[in-house]
Amino acid sequence: MQDLPRKPLGAQLSHMLRDRGVEVIFGIPGVHNQEMYRGIEEAGVTHVLARHEQGAGFMADGYARATGQPGVAYVITGPGLCNIMTPMGQAYSDSVPMLVISSCLDEVAARRGQLHQMRDQVGAAATVCDWSEEARNAQAAYALVERAFDEFETARPRPKHITVPIAALEAEATAAPFPNQPALRLRSGAPDIAPVLSMLNLARRPLFILGGGARSNLWRQIVAQTGAAVFTTYAGRGLVGANYALDFGATLARPGSAEVIASADLVIAVGTELAEVDLWRDKLGHQAPLIRVDLDPEVLADEHRALIKLQAEAESFARALWEATEDATPATGWDAAEVSAARRRWRAEVEAERPGILPVADALRDALPKDTMIYSDMTQFAYAAKEVWPMHYPHHWHHPTGFGTLGYALPAGIGGAVARQGQPTAVIIGDYGFHYTMAELGVAVELGLPLPIILWDNGKLKEIEESMVGAQIAPNAVVARNPDFCRLAEAFGARASRPASLSEMQAAVTSALAADGPTLIHVTPEIVTGA
Repeated sequence: MQDLPRKPLGAQLSHMLRDRGVEVIFGIPGVHNQEMYRGIEEAGVTHVLARHEQGAGFMADGYARATGQPGVAYVITGPGLCNIMTPMGQAYSDSVPMLVISSCLDEVAARRGQLHQMRDQVGAAATVCDWSEEARNAQAAYALVERAFDEFETARPRPKHITVPIAALEAEATAAPFPNQPALRLRSGAPDIAPVLSMLNLARRPLFILGGGARSNLWRQIVAQTGAAVFTTYAGRGLVGANYALDFGATLARPGSAEVIASADLVIAVGTELAEVDLWRDKLGHQAPLIRVDLDPEVLADEHRALIKLQAEAESFARALWEATEDATPATGWDAAEVSAARRRWRAEVEAERPGILPVADALRDALPKDTMIYSDMTQFAYAAKEVWPMHYPHHWHHPTGFGTLGYALPAGIGGAVARQGQPTAVIIGDYGFHYTMAELGVAVELGLPLPIILWDNGKLKEIEESMVGAQIAPNAVVARNPDFCRLAEAFGARASRPASLSEMQAAVTSALAADGPTLIHVTPEIVTGA
C-alpha cells in the first residue's frame, strides 16, 4: 500500500466508486465538497449537475431503479444534506439502493457560527436512511463504502449516508483496496420450499401476491404451471406480463379485492410489505393460510401473521418453485371470466372516482412503446392509470409509493433516461408537483434527453380538495397560480406542446420520443371533449 500513488481522499473516493461499477454521480459542488470533484473526470465517472440537491437525489433514485445498481450523489455539508433527505426517505420506503456522500465540518462541539453548520448531521440523515456514519479518515471511508456496496447486494437495498470531514477529504491518502469479487456478490442458495409445495399441491384456488421485491422473470411460467391467480402491488406490475387470464392486476386497493382474496384457499405473498400504501385497508382479507417470502425479517413478522415464513431472495425462491412445479397439474378453481368481470367492475369504479382520466391514460398507453419506462408523480392521473394500465415488462413504472413525495417524477425520470440511453423513458406529473422540481428541466435540456413530460394540469391540488370536501372541510389552499407551462418549458430550451385532442397528444408523444431534448406536453381534462 505504501508504494501506491497518494492523492487527496476526495479524489480517491471517485476512483473507488468507479472500481465498484459506478458510472454516473449526481450532485452539486460547493466549497465544502469540492475535493470530491477533484478525481471524477480522472476516474472516468460522468457527473450530472442538478439544480437542487433534492433533484440530485431523485435522479440517483431514478437511475438506480432503471439499472438495478446503486445511485450515487455528492452533496455539501448542512443544507446540501438536508435538501437530499427527502429523496433518501423516498428511497428508503421503496427499497432503492442509493449512496449519498456528503462533506461535514471538522469540529462542531466547541465552535459555533461556521458555514453550513448543523447540530447533528449524522443523526439527521439517519432518520431517513438505512444507516448514516462519519468517516474520519481514509480507512474508515473505504470500509464504509465497501460495507454499503456489500449490503446493496446481500440485504434489502436501501439508502446509506457517509459523511467525511473537509480536512479528511483534503488529506492525501493511498488508493482504496480493490473490491473483493466475486465472493461478496454471491446470491443465496435455493430455500427449502417443501412446506410451500405440499400446500400448493392441495390448493384449488391458489393466489399469488407479487410485490416490487419479487424480482424474477419466471413468474408468468409459475402462475401458469400452478393455475394460480395473481395480484400485484403497484411496484410489482408487469411481473407476469400482460394478458395472463388469471391476473387481477394492481387492484389490491379496490375494496372488492378483499372478498376475492378471502375466496382463495392459499395465499402466497412474495416481495411485498402488504403495507397501507399497497392495500389502503388494515387487513389483507385472507381466510386461508398465508405464506410470506421476503428478504426482510421485519416484513415476515408483521400483523398479517403468515402461517409459513421464508426469509429468502425472491429469485432463488421463484427458481426453486418453477423447477418443482414444471410437471404439476394446474389448479382449476379459478375462472378467467371471474377475473375479467372483477377487472371490468374495478375499472368502472376508478372511472367513477376520477372521471375523464382513463380515456387519456388509454390514449397515452397506445402512443408509448411497450418497453417505455415511466416515472410518475403524486397526481390523480397516475393514481388512476396505475390501477388499469397493463404492463408488459416488470419494474417499468416507478412511483413514489411509500414516502409519497411531490416533485419526484421529473428528476427521477431524468435519472432513468440517463441510464437508458436509446430506450424510451417518459414522465407523468401533475401541475402542482411540477412546481416542486421544475428547475431540473434545465438538466434534461443540457443532456439532450428525448424525454416526454406529460403534465396533467387540473389547475389545483384536486386530490386534497376532494379529501377536504369528503371531511366536510371548506377547501382551502388548494389552488395555486400556474405559469404558462409551455412558455416556461421553451424558456429552458425545451420543446412544448398543448394538444387539443387525444390524437394530437399521441402525435406529440411520438415526436417527443424522437426529439433531441425534452418535450413538455401540457394536458388538461378538457382534452377528452376537445373543449
